[in-house]
Amino acid sequence: MAFDEAQSLDITGPAEAFSIATRFFGAEYRLELVTPGGGPARCSSGLSLNADAAIDDVRGSVDTLLVAGGAGAHRVAADPRVIAWLVRTARKSRRVASICTGAFLLAEAGLLDGRRATTHWSQCRRLAAQYPQIAVEPDPIYVRDGKVFTSAGVTAGMDLALALIEEDHGADAALKTARSLVLFVRRPGGQSQFSAQLTAGPARREPLRDVQAHIAEHPAADLSVPALAARAYMSERNFARAFRAETGMTPAAYVEAARVERARRELETTDLPVQAVAAACGFGTVETMRRAFGRRLGVNPAAYRERFAA
Repeated sequence: MAFDEAQSLDITGPAEAFSIATRFFGAEYRLELVTPGGGPARCSSGLSLNADAAIDDVRGSVDTLLVAGGAGAHRVAADPRVIAWLVRTARKSRRVASICTGAFLLAEAGLLDGRRATTHWSQCRRLAAQYPQIAVEPDPIYVRDGKVFTSAGVTAGMDLALALIEEDHGADAALKTARSLVLFVRRPGGQSQFSAQLTAGPARREPLRDVQAHIAEHPAADLSVPALAARAYMSERNFARAFRAETGMTPAAYVEAARVERARRELETTDLPVQAVAAACGFGTVETMRRAFGRRLGVNPAAYRERFAA
């Protein structure tokens, strides 16, 4: 299902994967694009994609109900007619899936209640806040919970399509389809490698804001709790408690995230050796930086530079 202001790649990306698997590798998929009114989906890119039918024209069972995302998703999620249709259609579908912010439509329909789910990294906090009954996982490229699949943003819909092809027709069909599309059959790392990790806002109190600025400006300095507490003129215990309350992160987690962010920028924009980046960003050793990148980005520093260096 699509709608006006949908992300065109949420529709065409999976469609190409299913089409290639059908035409060349023995799969049998028949795709239908439906929209709320049956008219074209006027995508945010400017493309208009003709619909096969309106949602109310869908009859009988549906094998896979796939819901696109995009800028129009939040508007469509507020349409009770669309949400009621999703509830009815999901009941007669073998599986249900969303791409990107299509997760908000599934959430509004109650289809993600009590389930694990993901969406575009920039929208994960909103999804979790708006629907606290969902266990939102911000890093996976896609998540399966029972018969319900959700994926991260945009091109992650193709990763999801490959997973569905593998479930239906085996690993060989998925691998051949991925090769045809010049994709990883399983993308290394999670979506956090594409996002800005240090999302904590500024603290309310000036001494804590000064500490945040010091961390950002001097990642290689002594950023232990005792050193930071002394800088804020607070006891260590009070500092740690206040810092977490005002930023949502422990001092140690904040420092690691800040160092990873600085290292990301260095790897993207300079030719410094990895060892030099590790030292300049306060990790000390390449191994320490590698472990931090693994925890936060799901990739090692060398692989990150290979993908994102300017």
